[in-house]
Amino acid sequence: MDRELQIAFPHVYCELDFTTPLELSVATILSAQCTDVRVNMVTPALFRRYPDATAYASAQREELEEMVRTTGFYRNKANSIIGLGQALLERFDGEVPGRLEDLVTLPGFGRKTANVVLGNAFGVPGITVDTHFGRLVRRWNWTAETDPVKVEHAVGELIERKNWTDLSHRVIFHGRRVCHAKKPACGVCVLAADCPSYGEGPTDKTAAAKLVKGPETDHLLALAGVTA
Repeated sequence: MDRELQIAFPHVYCELDFTTPLELSVATILSAQCTDVRVNMVTPALFRRYPDATAYASAQREELEEMVRTTGFYRNKANSIIGLGQALLERFDGEVPGRLEDLVTLPGFGRKTANVVLGNAFGVPGITVDTHFGRLVRRWNWTAETDPVKVEHAVGELIERKNWTDLSHRVIFHGRRVCHAKKPACGVCVLAADCPSYGEGPTDKTAAAKLVKGPETDHLLALAGVTA
């Protein structure tokens, strides 16, 4: 199934826009209960206003809250981001550390955020267990675990460590584009032959094709023998 996903999504990437580990850290905090598209609309102005940890640590709370308001839960997110800036100044010379054990001690960070930052900003393999990832690996019977940390460890035993970051992207891409929660596009899914949940969504190719989303749609439909 991993090999099929590599064919379906040969070019994967973090869908949050960033240029530094700090920018990715802030964007990932903002992405909680929010779409990456919305976060990417907010962060250009945010990153210009707050270019480093010092700027976040000394931010005016009301101003920062207003800038991130549209991402939801803006008060909690502003608290986390200000706290992040302060913690980085106090303990890490203003720089985002590149170790999991350090990252998970920072405000706004759990293992998911830490693995996003490690995998995409530092090139350290990590499995990102977001809503899509957990939902799909359970749908595929890769694991029955529901706790994200247990899911991370269970899947990590199935896949080579060097592939963890790209696997995370591919599973998340597949969840967003094809294997939707309520109505998966089973009829045009590259995993149809191996998926134990095949049939939860429409198996007719024409009906399933209408459910596929994203920039890879033409490629995914071509793999299924459907003309877009």
